[in-house]
Amino acid sequence: MKFMDQLRQLLTNYIENKEIILNVTASNPRDREKIQKLRIRPVLKKEELFYQAERFVGTKAYHQNLCSDELEEYLVNAMTADFRQLELETKCHKVIVLVSKKGKTTVREKSKEPQEQGIDFAHNKQKQYILSQNEPVPFLVELGVQTAEGKVVKAKYDKFRQINRYLEFVRDILPALPKEERPLKIIDFGCGKSYLTFALYYYLKIISQYDIDVIGLDLKRDVIENCQALAEKLGYDHLKFQVGDIGSYENNTGDVDMVVTLHACDTATDYALARAVKWNARVILSVPCCQHELNRQIACDTLKPVLKYGLIKERMAALLTDAVRAELLEEYGYDTQVLEFIDMEHTPKNILIRAVKKNHMKYHAGVKQHEELVQMEELLHINPTLQKLLREN
Repeated sequence: MKFMDQLRQLLTNYIENKEIILNVTASNPRDREKIQKLRIRPVLKKEELFYQAERFVGTKAYHQNLCSDELEEYLVNAMTADFRQLELETKCHKVIVLVSKKGKTTVREKSKEPQEQGIDFAHNKQKQYILSQNEPVPFLVELGVQTAEGKVVKAKYDKFRQINRYLEFVRDILPALPKEERPLKIIDFGCGKSYLTFALYYYLKIISQYDIDVIGLDLKRDVIENCQALAEKLGYDHLKFQVGDIGSYENNTGDVDMVVTLHACDTATDYALARAVKWNARVILSVPCCQHELNRQIACDTLKPVLKYGLIKERMAALLTDAVRAELLEEYGYDTQVLEFIDMEHTPKNILIRAVKKNHMKYHAGVKQHEELVQMEELLHINPTLQKLLREN
């Protein structure tokens, strides 16, 4: 029996025997650009059983509700076209499907001890955030994101989501932080009102029990004074705020383990990134903003038909700026990702650059990689500030 027929028959047996499929996960995609993962779970709508399929494409998730009769063909098609691995569970059975790159297929079905707990049929399951939306978090209450009872203020829900998304990025880099006897030093350039600075401190110090010292830096004295007063009120003794400029700030107190720069305008981001590289920081998190520099420089006869449109040129220059920054960080020894973030307040900028040091290397540029970047810069007549600063260092 062909494996798809075997899988189809298994599903038919479960459905006919009214054995509810508790969850399905399809993974190991054949084409990662097309889709990354598929999850399916049962839901009840007006007392009728459906299966909710959640497809993960890039950074987005797409949902579709299937009736029981549609599930069988949906899974067979998914395994034929998109995935090489599938895990399926019912109350009494577990099924694993594996497809090798050469097309060899294995279908395993085994019995298991029946589950005693009830099944969650909620159609819209509440997202599990790192910071709970039902329990008060002191800094969120003080900043007006939560009520004293822990309920998220409706007008601040986007901010609450943004904070938790940021902490997910931080959680991913925890293995890269050094495990040493000294406190980890973190510098947050351009901290502003410091929602995310407080969140970072709370997550690392209070939740994860890291020994840390965090410095928030900004030019606005009144903002810094308010943030420092709040840190003292909350008893966050290892969180300090200082008035200072990114370009002139000097670190005189030992190693820097992590540099954060969120919403630093135009080349201020470049100065922060250059400082981080100079200090050999283990982790860099950056959300750039207002990338004007390359928009003023870029000139290319080949691209004239599209660059003549100001809006298009501005957006192309902004994306190009961040791509060059990521590439330069790669050259200087960092594993770098460009990720989608939740829009910063009052601005549609939603790219986060996350860089993690490769085995303490200070310089890791491949010759070909460097030459390709130089060729592109010559083609577009651009001279990025970050490149100049890194060469000076």
